[in-house]
Amino acid sequence: MNYVKDMREKLNIEYVKSELIKTAYGGKETFLASLHPRTLIIWYLFFGIVPWFIHNKIVLSCFLVLMVVLTIMARVSPLIIVILCVGLLGEIGFLLLVSLVFGGGLASLIPMFWLTVKLAVIALASIAVFTSMDPERFSDALLSFGVPGQASFSVSFGYRILPTLVEEFQRVFLSYRLRGKAPETHGIFYWRTASYYLKLLVLSFYPLILNSAKRSRTTVEALETKGFSYSFTNSEVKKMKLAHLTYTYKDPLFLIGTVAYISFAFWLGTFLVDAE
Repeated sequence: MNYVKDMREKLNIEYVKSELIKTAYGGKETFLASLHPRTLIIWYLFFGIVPWFIHNKIVLSCFLVLMVVLTIMARVSPLIIVILCVGLLGEIGFLLLVSLVFGGGLASLIPMFWLTVKLAVIALASIAVFTSMDPERFSDALLSFGVPGQASFSVSFGYRILPTLVEEFQRVFLSYRLRGKAPETHGIFYWRTASYYLKLLVLSFYPLILNSAKRSRTTVEALETKGFSYSFTNSEVKKMKLAHLTYTYKDPLFLIGTVAYISFAFWLGTFLVDAE
């Protein structure tokens, strides 16, 4: 009971909010954060697409080991890792249940496991990269690739408004708690309490969307009065905005090291398959 009470005290809205903010804005002192954002995006595009076309188990295992190491180096929040693990386990459990319902056997568990490995590689690559880039650098990297200014700004604005959205959600959620009545008993496995909080989460969603739409409209009007649209069509303004993006010696070393590791993984996978 004391363990459950301690977990309830830790897993509150303030904890979730602080972890989300650290995920979006933290990690500036890590190795990946010191790399050029365009380098990270190019690197991520490879590991976000190629694993879908790889069926060699040794290669996938090597990719997974690399992603785990980089995720540790990126100092990813434990909350994000727990959510990822729960999602992957839930997915493989759901697919196994569907397979059993439609006449499949436990033999389908092995292919599902390797599908989950692919998803884990892609998900960990996403977490490691986007945790290491602050919103401004990510937005500027997209702009340097030729992405329209409105689209790149939307990404940056989405990151920036995240703390505001969490605070707004907290206010709405607490207002429903003040006006509502919590269950007098928790029930077996806390099902009454869980059901109560899930209901409040759903009810809090609609006022949050309405308030966010109002804030977005105010922000857009303020930006347009300051020449927001014109700034993205002016080459001089764009050049000044991207002047801080510079490559260092770490970028080619990181890419060369990644290519060497990938080559080794494919060689090892081919060698072990031929040996069998």
